[in-house]
Amino acid sequence: MSRLPDHDHIRTILRYYDGCNTADAELMRSTFSADVVHYYLDHEPVRGRDGLAGYWAKVGPRTRARWSCDHAIVTGDEAVIEWSMRWTPIGTNTPELLRGTEWYRFVDGLIAEIRSYHCNHHLQSPDNYELRGFDYDARGYWRPEVERGDS
Repeated sequence: MSRLPDHDHIRTILRYYDGCNTADAELMRSTFSADVVHYYLDHEPVRGRDGLAGYWAKVGPRTRARWSCDHAIVTGDEAVIEWSMRWTPIGTNTPELLRGTEWYRFVDGLIAEIRSYHCNHHLQSPDNYELRGFDYDARGYWRPEVERGDS
């Protein structure tokens, strides 16, 4: 049973993943708006069609990454997916499986924003608690009055 809806946004995400899996920067670029931004937990955002396509065309082959879209939900100009990635961490020869979720925002049928959430034990850091460079306040996200590290 497919857990992927038959929707233009999902087809665009699948084309993007095909580009990532084959390091096809042109295919990836064809799925992005010019000012696309990809937010991460473990490093600063990657911005722009060329910047993001170039990033994955370089990083994917270095880690022998292969992504799969496992589940998806679409509403309006947003989609959320659960993904799996088989990859080999740099400095090892042992493939691993990593799972996560991504939230997509579309403009005119193209990916304008990706917010990626996953817990990669190779990248553990106390700084990886929220998306870097994401303006939570401007988006109206809840901001509790607590200091990091409090119990």
